[in-house]
Amino acid sequence: MAASSETVLITGASSGIGRELAHCFAHAGSNCILLARSEGELHALADTLKTEYGISASVLPADLSTSGVAVDIKRQLDERDLSVDVLVNNAGFGARGRFANLDPERQVDMVQVNVTALTDLTRRLLPPMLERNRGGVLNVASTAAFQPGPYMSVYYATKAYVLSFSEALSDEVVDTNVTVSCLAPGPTRTAFVEEADMVDAPLFQWGAPMTPNAVAQAGYQGFRAARTLTIPGWPNTIGAFMVRFVPRSIARGMAGWLNR
Repeated sequence: MAASSETVLITGASSGIGRELAHCFAHAGSNCILLARSEGELHALADTLKTEYGISASVLPADLSTSGVAVDIKRQLDERDLSVDVLVNNAGFGARGRFANLDPERQVDMVQVNVTALTDLTRRLLPPMLERNRGGVLNVASTAAFQPGPYMSVYYATKAYVLSFSEALSDEVVDTNVTVSCLAPGPTRTAFVEEADMVDAPLFQWGAPMTPNAVAQAGYQGFRAARTLTIPGWPNTIGAFMVRFVPRSIARGMAGWLNR
């Protein structure tokens, strides 16, 4: 259950896993700060959360691909006297194709959103949590984090960073009441699939994508249980850990085939 008057900041909250995580936290009584680029969708979600759960929901439009965006987010939070107890770093995107052929600016933006903004926001919001000795950070990675991914090389690399970063931070706060948890879903039915040009990829043609709600529920429960890592769905769990027992050349070859 949520702590009394807990406030949660969720990035990428306008759709998919982020939207469902907002419902999970709001259902438990947490107040929500919803962050994404889509201001209209954020306001609609905020109204829904307030009506259905009787919580407070604020909207904070922001483009995480902008350099230094975390500084502006922290400034807006301070100006509005909003204190964040839980940070959910959910925002992220991918792009499918050969690295040398993909738009270079889009790939740099991917690193900015998936890695830089996530890191900067965490650094700016974690210290007050430690001072209060409560709250935490839930980072959304992917099963892509467990091996290199040809044809989605930058995306896989950014998610490997998120997983490693989360696990390390989890150990750093182990002697406090602050939780750092990582959610690593496999294929999920969200707008990510079309945005990353993955609709016809074998990963989604032959796999069994989970629903955003099922992924969010697993991630929320994992965070509340203070689990360092949550991988929703047993096929994803098996797949993520099987790569430990095969040569890396085979693991990356399989990932490459799934992404073709």
